[in-house]
Amino acid sequence: TNHLFGTIHFLSPCQPYQYLLDEFTCADCTFGQWPQANLTGCFDLPEEYIRWEDAWAIGPVTISCLGMLCTLSVVGLFFKHNDTPVVKASGRELSYILLLGVLMCYSMTFIYIAKPSTAVCTLRRLGLGTSFAVCYSALLTKTNRIARIFSGVKDGATRPRFISPASQVAICGGLISCQLLVALVWLLVEMPGVRKEVSPERRDIVTLKCNSKDSSMLAALAYNCILIVLCTVYAFKTRKCPENFNEAKFIGFTMYTTCIIWLAFQPIFYVTASDYRVSGNNRLQLGL
Repeated sequence: TNHLFGTIHFLSPCQPYQYLLDEFTCADCTFGQWPQANLTGCFDLPEEYIRWEDAWAIGPVTISCLGMLCTLSVVGLFFKHNDTPVVKASGRELSYILLLGVLMCYSMTFIYIAKPSTAVCTLRRLGLGTSFAVCYSALLTKTNRIARIFSGVKDGATRPRFISPASQVAICGGLISCQLLVALVWLLVEMPGVRKEVSPERRDIVTLKCNSKDSSMLAALAYNCILIVLCTVYAFKTRKCPENFNEAKFIGFTMYTTCIIWLAFQPIFYVTASDYRVSGNNRLQLGL
């Protein structure tokens, strides 16, 4: 019998993804399965996803750990000099919010490398856009405040409204809440979950992915694009501020490079969307 099946396998007109229903009939294995060596049946293919020991994961995790250590050291430095004029002049409260956003961006690396599940996919949707929104909302609030202060000085107007620390935190919180609303709507429109994806061209590979469209993810990041554009505009307006506010120059440089990175991200993301490793690393690089 084994010799017979070996002969049939050698002469079989079956496709690589088919097994022998009988001596003369081929049948397709279902998506996610592959024929056994003797073609008598099919077995379930292993699920492919980024694993912690993969080279695709080790690099981003290492960079994220270093980034988190550097950010926490800056937070510690701010706490140590919390009541000094330099820290207060830098916009202490907004700086803490910005540092929180940076930590969130670095922590997203671990969520994107974790094995896809309903909980992980939910955190991905909530965390990616929100972590960016925390950073850009703080920067937008900061640059808007500087622009309004110096615009009022030039026009000889009275002290601008809503420039106190409490007002700045409230404005920043309102901007962040808009992104949270976008993420919640996305969760309601497309319920989080996982799916097994099999390409018709490569039926021997089963990829485990979150159950969301790539276009939906880009749409959910649209609000962050608006924040980036506004931030860049205000950073350009405040580029010639006095030395006491020279952080505006650094914010401006940051926003110019951010615009270039985000413009490059979208076409690269669509071109590489078919490869789960490259696509996942593109998201990680955007966060890093």
